[in-house]
Amino acid sequence: MTRIVVVDNHGQFTHLEGRALRDLGVDTDIVDNDTPPSKIDADGIVLSGGPDMDRIGRSVDYLDLGVPVLGICLGMQLVAAELGGEVGSGDYGGYADVTVEILDETDPLVGSLAPETRVWASHADEVKAVPEGFVRTADSDVCPTEAMSDTERDLYGVQWHPEVAHTEEGEAVFENFIDICERAD
Repeated sequence: MTRIVVVDNHGQFTHLEGRALRDLGVDTDIVDNDTPPSKIDADGIVLSGGPDMDRIGRSVDYLDLGVPVLGICLGMQLVAAELGGEVGSGDYGGYADVTVEILDETDPLVGSLAPETRVWASHADEVKAVPEGFVRTADSDVCPTEAMSDTERDLYGVQWHPEVAHTEEGEAVFENFIDICERAD
C-alpha cells in the first residue's frame, strides 16, 4: 500500500490533508515538522501549509529523501525558497475563491484539471519566481504562480488548498500525487 506522510507546518488544514489521503486508500500519518528525516518511511511527502517560514522546522530536509514531494501553500513556498526561487508578499492578501488557469495539460499533478478550476487559496505570501528546474503549471489573475512542478526531481507545489471543500477538484490533485508516488516507487 502506498504510504504518504503529511508534514505538519502548523497549518489550520493539515488534518484535512491526512484525511483526504486516507479517504483515497493511502496509508498516511501526520508528523511534526521537527521529525528527523531518518524517522520518515514513505513513498511520498506532503508539506502542509502553515502560518510562516519561521515555523517550518526540518521541512527542507525532507526534500532530500528521494521521494516525491507535494508542497501546499507554505509548503510550496518553502520548496521555492530553499531551491533558489523567490517568495514574497502577495498583492491580493488573504483567503479567496480563485479561478486558476492550468498552463500545462501534460503536468502529472495539475494537468488533468485543465483548462481551469476553482480553488480556495491564501495569497498573503506567494512564489514570485520558480527555482531552476521548475515550470509554472498554473496561474490566476491574482497570482502568477498558482502551481509549479519539477518532474525530473518529482517536486510539486500548489498555492491553493486541495484538501478543503471550497476547492472544486482537490481530490484529483491528491489522486494525481498518489499516482506520481506509485510510479516513482
